[in-house]
Amino acid sequence: MQGELEAVLAHLVRIPVALTCAGRTDAGVHARGQVAHVDVPVDTAGLTMERMNRALPADIRVVGLCHAPSGFDARFSALWRRYSYRVSDAPNGPDPLERHHVLAWPRPLDLEAMNQAAAALLGEHDFAAFCKQRPFASTIRALLECAWQRDATGTAALRIRADAFCHSMVRSLVGALLPVGDGRRGPDWPGAVLASGRRHPAAMVMPAYALILEEVGYPGPDGLAQRQAVTRSLRTPGRTDPG
Repeated sequence: MQGELEAVLAHLVRIPVALTCAGRTDAGVHARGQVAHVDVPVDTAGLTMERMNRALPADIRVVGLCHAPSGFDARFSALWRRYSYRVSDAPNGPDPLERHHVLAWPRPLDLEAMNQAAAALLGEHDFAAFCKQRPFASTIRALLECAWQRDATGTAALRIRADAFCHSMVRSLVGALLPVGDGRRGPDWPGAVLASGRRHPAAMVMPAYALILEEVGYPGPDGLAQRQAVTRSLRTPGRTDPG
């Protein structure tokens, strides 16, 4: 997506551009609410949403375009990101028209048990057990929301929100919660994996295609600079983030 957008933007403003996105999603993950910014000359009369969408492939659409306030950074100004992950435990699997966005699960899921397990993961923790670690990168995150519910079709839908996510973190958390839902693990197990600080082979990284970046939250214009300073600093246990 980023490369396609940069190519279109560069064509419209006649200079090379570098796009900054709110989140760098894993390969295969979808985004419905991605936010990005780009620095371009002030005179951008030819840069319109309509012209961009005409030039973009059919699977990418710009749904909003505006001048960003001073100090805005799509990545570092963000307060939180919200994702969804959808799983079908129906005997006949997901609706064929949604098979590319819904994971088929072979056993019935107890969402009450999954939510009990998820509640123990809320708050600021070191999520190293659920992340693909990178050198010198912190794995401390604040998980603000993590809950399952059935949608109108009966599909189990996870709503999960955090100040930021590590690489593969959401898919790993889903991989720890599904065995609770189908009865192979107790509700205390995901919390025990979190406390261990180590990856557990039974907490598999689930497929990317059922994961969607739904929304990104930002502070008001007066809080952008302060939020950037916090986000750019090294995460350490017990540090309190404003907002």
